[in-house]
Amino acid sequence: MTWETIPQMVLSAADRFGSAEAVVDGDLRWSFVDLADRVRRAAGAFARAGVGKGDRVAVWAPNSAEWIVAAFGLVTAGGVLVPVNTRFKSEEAGDIIGRSGSKMVLVQQGFLGVEHGPGIDVPVIDLKSEFLTDADPFEVESAADDIADIIYTSGTTGRPKGVMMNHRQTLRLYAEWCDLADLREGDRYLIVNPFFHTFGYKAGLISSLIRGATILPVPVFDADRVLELVARERITMLPGPPTLYHSLLEAAGTHDLSSLRAAVTGAADIPVELIRRIREELPFTSIMTGYGLTEAGTATASRSGDTAEQIATTVGKPCDGVEIAVADDGEVLVRGYSVMQGYLDDPAATAEAIDAEGWLHTGDLGSIDDSGHLRIVGRKKDMFIVGGFNAYPAEIEGFLLEHPAVVQAAVIGVPDERLGQVGRAFVVTRTPVTEAELIEWSRDRMAGFKIPRSVRFLDALPLNATGKVQKDLLH
Repeated sequence: MTWETIPQMVLSAADRFGSAEAVVDGDLRWSFVDLADRVRRAAGAFARAGVGKGDRVAVWAPNSAEWIVAAFGLVTAGGVLVPVNTRFKSEEAGDIIGRSGSKMVLVQQGFLGVEHGPGIDVPVIDLKSEFLTDADPFEVESAADDIADIIYTSGTTGRPKGVMMNHRQTLRLYAEWCDLADLREGDRYLIVNPFFHTFGYKAGLISSLIRGATILPVPVFDADRVLELVARERITMLPGPPTLYHSLLEAAGTHDLSSLRAAVTGAADIPVELIRRIREELPFTSIMTGYGLTEAGTATASRSGDTAEQIATTVGKPCDGVEIAVADDGEVLVRGYSVMQGYLDDPAATAEAIDAEGWLHTGDLGSIDDSGHLRIVGRKKDMFIVGGFNAYPAEIEGFLLEHPAVVQAAVIGVPDERLGQVGRAFVVTRTPVTEAELIEWSRDRMAGFKIPRSVRFLDALPLNATGKVQKDLLH
């Protein structure tokens, strides 16, 4: 890798890949030369608007070609990217825009019926306006250790915190990610993961430009739309959550999926049967699963040759230059070059997250097997103790999801006079099932201390803006 900064890498793609397709978004088709030109002009627009080196700018918009130009144009002008979750309401977005010190925010007016602006105290610019295109080309020299982006955590445990990463970290980690995920030059990469998230921005956009893959942004996940694009655009690379692959399996006989080659997924618990079916019933020749977090990017990944069981039940081995350990209390620790530079304006939270020896305390619980594979068993704060036994909600939820009536499940610990705590399950079902039936079904599948003692039926689980279950709202 010869680049010191993200702008160097992005702009060099014009020389490396020339007239090949870089971005396909609806009727829009740009080559790598086109994209580099647009990025330079966007940098000029930011400079003209008063954005200088180190200044922060928020992008609060769905996946699109313009998002790509705005993000890379900003860092080419020396600015720092602050992506904002598209599901946030104005007050939530305004909090992040304000605390990040962003000088302006770029939005897509009308997305999901929302007009952005009320409650925002900085200039609001529509991505689809001429702002990004109506300027002369511009470039600022940045350094490898300059902060490139501040991505906010999802906020399941309090207010989101701004994670600072520099250019060097991102380029090294996602160059390796390209190898691990089998991303190749000429691949056609349908990016379902949102750009405001580390996966969409770094494993998506940055990896595509490192390797020379065509980017096809998806603004809102819709299974039918994804299937149509896979067939029409001959998609080869399709990462996504397990639910995406369920949709592909259901559609295998009715849609042309023959172009698909590389899959990437991840979750606390993936059924082994799902991985087996992906391998046997879909055209994918490589399937990667991994573990990552905003504070360290991708920390572990499966390797070529891993079994279906290893891919499903573990999150692979550490990336190069990254160490993984498990503390005495079961918490997963991460150390290495990819760990964040800290939380923006929050030295106390930074010191709490990264100890004196450089270990990042992830808040996740896990174990490492004899072959060096990491398994995630749940969140530290979610664990509850039943009569002296540690119970991990993610594991129990995995069992419950095997019941044919259960679509979604969330488990929490509730007080119990005799055992201290016991499990309570909150489930969304597709067909009728009673509380007694689910509890009895659980008895044949898990140890007694893991069995939920009560079940609550919901129409939907409460989710935060990144789709994680808000367990503090379950009682």
